[in-house]
Amino acid sequence: MKVLKIAGLVLALLVAALVAGVWMAWAPDRDPQSLTARWAQAPSQFITVDGMQAHVRDEGPRNDPTPIVLLHGTSASLHTWDGWVAALKDKHRVVRVDMPGFGLTGPTPDGNYTMPVYTHFVISMMDALGIKQAVIAGNSFGGYVAWKTTVDHPDRISKLVLVDAGGYDFKATSVPIGFKLAQISALAPLMSKLLPRSMIESSVRNVYGDPSKVTPALIDRYYELTLRAGNRQALVERFKQSKGGEFESQIKQITKPTLIIWGGQDHLIPPDNADRFQHDIAGSRLAVFDGLGHVPHEEDPAATAAAVQAFLDELH
Repeated sequence: MKVLKIAGLVLALLVAALVAGVWMAWAPDRDPQSLTARWAQAPSQFITVDGMQAHVRDEGPRNDPTPIVLLHGTSASLHTWDGWVAALKDKHRVVRVDMPGFGLTGPTPDGNYTMPVYTHFVISMMDALGIKQAVIAGNSFGGYVAWKTTVDHPDRISKLVLVDAGGYDFKATSVPIGFKLAQISALAPLMSKLLPRSMIESSVRNVYGDPSKVTPALIDRYYELTLRAGNRQALVERFKQSKGGEFESQIKQITKPTLIIWGGQDHLIPPDNADRFQHDIAGSRLAVFDGLGHVPHEEDPAATAAAVQAFLDELH
């Protein structure tokens, strides 16, 4: 009898722990309007692009003939470029956007997340803002979109900056747990309602060379914008529909002046990918930042933006 009582108590404790864990991780979708007060402050604006209300920030001198367009990576947002914008906007018009499926822009109308959708989105955004030609820069998946846009629309791109960019069929040495779970289709219904903040923290720390730089405010940003209605399902579909290596044979077609920036501690897209880009893009130059990870523009914006400014100055 005593054994049964102890077993019952243990079971009750386990159930209570499970309920508490689910309660703490419970995170249903958030309406985008509930997020705009914090994450779409001035100079944010929303413009219609390919049937979406795209979250855009457009800063710097309007007479700049070739603005800089910045494209973030998977599960990030335009805020990842805050440091670069601060460093570059006095001399350049700088445009950044929440890509389809991420940030406050949210999911595409038809659930299509193939590469042509993203490159078309970039050109449509440029058209909407009256930008005829731009310097385009992208990190990770945004880098993939940046170089593919350069290949598909060479007349619209003057220079290219790749920051730990995707595009090759690569083998990661460490993958954020959030990305791992998003690629398990069976978990999609569960992950659409549960999102432990600790999982976001682990994922962000995973892509930093120095995880001590990851602040609570940074985790808040990634966490809250992931909860934007539709973003979690969009992430699942993006991984299914846009694969690394799909267009890698086209990289050699790039003829625009290209700067490749890489974090030496990038374990998601390892630095040997930087060497491949440099080999395949004739005349490209490479800057490796030894202590930084997969998002060097966010981890050390001053040093990486200085490399971009030097690149642009050399080409005037």
